[in-house]
Amino acid sequence: MSQYRDNDIEFDFFDEPETEEAPHRRRLPRFDRSGSGGGGRPPMRPAAGVTPLVRLVGLVALMIFIVVVLVFWISSCQGASKRASYQSYMDRVRAIAQSSAQIGTELQQKLTTPGIKQDQLASAVSGYGQQQQQEVAQAKGIRPPGPLRLEHAHLIEALELRAKGLSRLADALNQTKTSKDSSSAGTLLAQQAELLVASDVDWDFFFKDPTTEALQSQGITGVAVPDSNFLSNPDLASTRSLVSIWERLHGASTGGTPSGNHGDALVSVRAMPQGITLSTSQPTTIRASTDLAFEVTVEDSGCCQEVGVVVTVTIPEQPKPLILRQTINLINPGEQKTLTFKVTGQPPFGPKTDVKVLVAPVPGEAKTDNNSATYPVFFSIG
Repeated sequence: MSQYRDNDIEFDFFDEPETEEAPHRRRLPRFDRSGSGGGGRPPMRPAAGVTPLVRLVGLVALMIFIVVVLVFWISSCQGASKRASYQSYMDRVRAIAQSSAQIGTELQQKLTTPGIKQDQLASAVSGYGQQQQQEVAQAKGIRPPGPLRLEHAHLIEALELRAKGLSRLADALNQTKTSKDSSSAGTLLAQQAELLVASDVDWDFFFKDPTTEALQSQGITGVAVPDSNFLSNPDLASTRSLVSIWERLHGASTGGTPSGNHGDALVSVRAMPQGITLSTSQPTTIRASTDLAFEVTVEDSGCCQEVGVVVTVTIPEQPKPLILRQTINLINPGEQKTLTFKVTGQPPFGPKTDVKVLVAPVPGEAKTDNNSATYPVFFSIG
């Protein structure tokens, strides 16, 4: 019985369990190089730490761009401010330059005014000196940009030369009022007037030219350096001219008709731009153009200096004549001066036209047959 039971015992722990199929691993689809789809390999993900680095590089590039923009903006603002500073300075200097030049123009007009007396001229010149001293004070009150301090100092020197020259010229006119020697009187006057000529040289060579160079070196454009010419005719300050002026002043102080052989003569007339000298006996053909002008040459044919010589050119246009007029401020004995008369408007074409030129007689002139002439001309187109 026990035998049977023994046979019924099953030794399960010695039996191996049935083998179970292992779970299937999930395969990643392969990348299809043909691009036909189906089982393509997924995109590669950046390695850990790459994305923050890219972001950092982009941030740095952005910061560099912002810094560059700020640098250019600040530089532009500084450049505009610098240019405005120089422009403001030049504007203030220009006002003084123009005012000073106007004083010089008025002085030349006084020196060449017919009939003016010496004490009247001396008083006027003294007043001009006081006005010029005010310009000096204004210039000293201007604060120039740093690089132009030396040039501004030379500007003040030029203005001071004008003020001193005018003051000394007025004193010399008063000192020579009772003189009998025209040569020594004219020489004394010329010594003072030399300061006025020197002021123009000082302005050009020690202020205007170096200031222009300084602006170029600073890279500043569009800012003009003002000019200022006190004597447009430097010959007016020569000993020869001032001797004649002094003689004329003393002649005017005596009143009556000026003594001596006074007179001016018409020398020649040329049609420009052709450069043809007109004839009083034969008609001259003149091509009309926008540059048409007449050059009239006048000579002081007398023994004395003449001032305020009026020259007139008349063209009988239709419906009314064209009258051109200019004045020779001062001309010395034996000296020739040429005036250019620009023809505006359309001259008469076709028939012969008589162009008339007249040099007005000066006080005390007895011979006037050489003061005027009539020139027959034909105006043509082209």
